Amino acid sequence: MRAIKLLLTTLTLAILATGCYTEVIVGDEFIEEPVLNIRTLLNSYEIWYVDINATDGNGEVPFLQRAFTVSFMDETLFANNNIVGIGKAGNGFGLDVGYFNTANGRLQINHNVDGYWSFEVFVVDHNTIELYDSNSQTSYFLEGYQRNNFDYDMVFYDNIQYLLQEYDVWEKIATSEEGLLDDFDSENYLQFYNDGNRNRFSSSVDPSGMHLDDILWDYRGEYSLFDVYNDETLKTLTLDYDFMGNDYFELYVINDSTIELYHSKSGTVYKFRGKGFITYLKSGISESDKKRAKTEYGTMKVVRKRKI
Repeated sequence: MRAIKLLLTTLTLAILATGCYTEVIVGDEFIEEPVLNIRTLLNSYEIWYVDINATDGNGEVPFLQRAFTVSFMDETLFANNNIVGIGKAGNGFGLDVGYFNTANGRLQINHNVDGYWSFEVFVVDHNTIELYDSNSQTSYFLEGYQRNNFDYDMVFYDNIQYLLQEYDVWEKIATSEEGLLDDFDSENYLQFYNDGNRNRFSSSVDPSGMHLDDILWDYRGEYSLFDVYNDETLKTLTLDYDFMGNDYFELYVINDSTIELYHSKSGTVYKFRGKGFITYLKSGISESDKKRAKTEYGTMKVVRKRKI
């Protein structure tokens, strides 16, 4: 498949090719093919979005598995590893995570934590490239954008589960006066995390103002996020309590540290603020070190009930 991707007749590759040529024998003929200029290719876009759902292979490249975007500036590799602050950190490029070079027709990366990696680079289409790691036999697919046309909001909403997981605790800071009494009124803390392949949550009725380490978690269960048909900026959240049934909410993002949960059954709005921001700079920073996984939210055909 990769051999097909180097379509030498396209304008893109004509621009990115160097003046050097390699000789390929086809039957009894020698055919000269231009050598791909990898550095020029990488510099042709400011932001490369890591399409984690397109990953092919059973292996893993840790720093690509964590990154939402990568950028290749001069010889420095930048990455947006957190959904919180994406578009703001490092002027949109993210944080300095290592350096790279393109010697010998390969992309060679020396990551600050994950060490040395060497990739084959293939052009897929006008703004998509494939990075192939032969050691793990895994391919990552990167989509190129300029900062002024990159939809950071799209990335934010498409990866909303990581927003919930990028804080140690979500503390309830307000409850609306409108709405019926509900058991959820007494819950003041939420925690979201990944346990293997399951999205898990914990909740607590401890009073507001607790030190994060002193919170006692009263309830646990799994949570699910869903897209809403014909409503791109609305997500729904279901908390599936062990032995207690489900709570269903419309999820509204106020900013990247504040969310509102509208409890459609009672008509109550709960506002939560994130505490204990987790910066994903390196491997092994905690037992809950985030790595992106292939994700496809289910879709609900519901109508937004909260009027804003």
